[in-house]
Amino acid sequence: MRIAQVAPLYEAVPPRLYGGTERVVAHLTDALVQLGHDVTLFASADARTLARLAPVRDQAIRLDPAPLKSDLAAHLSQLAQVRTRARDFDIIHFHTDLMHFPMFEDLAARTVTTLHGRLDLKDLPGAYARWRQFPLVSISDDQRRPLPHANWAATVHHGVQKSLFRFSSRADGYLAFLGRISPEKGPDRAIAIAKRVGLPLKIAAKVDRVDQAYFEDVVAPLLDHPLIEFIGEIGDQEKSEFLGGAEALLFPIDWPEPFGLVMIEAMACGTPVIAYARGSVREIVEHGVTGFIVEDEDQAVSAVDLIAQLDREAVRGRFDARFSAKAMARRYLDLYGRLVGAEPLGAHLAVAE
Repeated sequence: MRIAQVAPLYEAVPPRLYGGTERVVAHLTDALVQLGHDVTLFASADARTLARLAPVRDQAIRLDPAPLKSDLAAHLSQLAQVRTRARDFDIIHFHTDLMHFPMFEDLAARTVTTLHGRLDLKDLPGAYARWRQFPLVSISDDQRRPLPHANWAATVHHGVQKSLFRFSSRADGYLAFLGRISPEKGPDRAIAIAKRVGLPLKIAAKVDRVDQAYFEDVVAPLLDHPLIEFIGEIGDQEKSEFLGGAEALLFPIDWPEPFGLVMIEAMACGTPVIAYARGSVREIVEHGVTGFIVEDEDQAVSAVDLIAQLDREAVRGRFDARFSAKAMARRYLDLYGRLVGAEPLGAHLAVAE
């Protein structure tokens, strides 16, 4: 099958450091190639991929040192390039929210649009009603709740390349927080949990400009404690050691998390997850198997005491079965096949790699 993958241009594919959507696009694209398909990736020129690369910009936007840049201009140029080459593909898979809708109205039936972000925003219902012909993919069932009547074609949970993450049978006596410093991600709550249970907490997280005041006013004063270590932003090459050494990943979110990639990255290392019951969490964490789903700080503290009861090999096994990149790719192939009228392209393949 001839497949186009259209990635956002904010981060490299995969990102050098923090980044969710572009990381998923990278893993999906490579898995599709490994499964024998002809894939073209439209992304910035610093992408690393097994597919044919159609470079759109010299480098990803966030780490570009240019003082002035236009993400809108970059993405419009990308979509124009995809439009010019549309006849080259059986299916065009967009990961760019809804920016492409006006330009691809006549080709909507040959497109897939995966929505990677939150959908409870004021202007979205009208837009998705206006361009209802585009088949949409949610990354969790919970993500759909603000737009129940949108043109949902499937839910496909994320997956990541198994080879990127080393299984760790033993932990090193600390808790981990990985991701982004922001109020909805709850680093302050993770710190409170760690202090109450008396375990070290290592925080590997990015601080966006929009969250700088929250970091300085709320989080930074909490870091001056012998149990708390702030590492900063890390990339894929450091994650196996960071996550694999943790007794548990703390995921004390307070927002409708559409998926939560860090949860499956921890599972890939055999590390259980203690997560607040928000957003997608109940779909990703299997309570008592791959971690514990909790409602508040008190339950999280109690869950830390139960972590030793979980089998880290079983945690990794559930990741292999549910969240590998090839498992994700096969689910997308089934969808592509339905949309182009072919036999489901992943139906005859086993889910495990």
